[in-house]
Amino acid sequence: MPDFRDITVSQSVRFCDGSHIGNDILLLDEVAKIPIPREPRRMQCLLLAMCLRGTVSYYVDSVKHNVEPGDLIIINQGRSVYNCTLSPDCRGIGILVDYKFFNETIKSVHELSSLFLFARNHPVFRLPKERFDFIYETFFRIKAKIDEPENRFRREMVQAMFLAMAYELSNVIYSVQAQNESCNTRAEEIFTQFIKLVEKHFRSERRVGWYSEQLCISPKYLSETIKAVSKRTPNEWIDSYVTIELRMLLRNTQKSIKEIAQELNFSNQSFLGKYFKEHTGMSPSEYRRS
Repeated sequence: MPDFRDITVSQSVRFCDGSHIGNDILLLDEVAKIPIPREPRRMQCLLLAMCLRGTVSYYVDSVKHNVEPGDLIIINQGRSVYNCTLSPDCRGIGILVDYKFFNETIKSVHELSSLFLFARNHPVFRLPKERFDFIYETFFRIKAKIDEPENRFRREMVQAMFLAMAYELSNVIYSVQAQNESCNTRAEEIFTQFIKLVEKHFRSERRVGWYSEQLCISPKYLSETIKAVSKRTPNEWIDSYVTIELRMLLRNTQKSIKEIAQELNFSNQSFLGKYFKEHTGMSPSEYRRS
């Protein structure tokens, strides 16, 4: 079994010369600096990259991908990446985004997360020229703002510009998704339907059996299908949504832990505390103080 080493924003900040805000977001204006490795590593952040010149090839979870000028790369959290090869004339730009920062930025727009999940099965796709130019220009606007450390609202402005970029990319993904809708496999359709259900109902339903009932399939078949498509179990997807929502409520509201427990359909405050600590290593009170 290979020894997978994680790729995180914090590690990349230490070893790559780029523009960053803490360990939240890192912009690299030279593709050679992007930490896509020869040896297998796990992505623990989101990578967005654009090929400007030359070619790139790499593997994600044993599948080889080839990249040409005008292509966009999206690699999601949890994927194993390796055997990256760049042509001598290769040029490109890239953004590494911590998932806490990403989810905080798009927290009010749930449709974006389902669209980005589409990229799990389409990690490389061609951008239309006008979309390519928009993303390219926005990248350097974000970089310029990151490089203004004295700006009091630097982080908020970067989030706003990144959100605009996310909308633009999601529009492209939506178009690709519509064009390929008839070509989706049954497993991909189940995965998409499952994620849409989770996004709509995770605040009140955490049982895999409930989701399998809505999809008219057995819990075992649902679990096997979601694991095969996404490399994560249905429970892991549900827990991810619930944990992110808990973090948002604890960080951004004054609601009591009891009120949050009621809002997310936990039987009591104590059960919420055990659940949150199991998934974050901290109690809700500790997280709120931190």
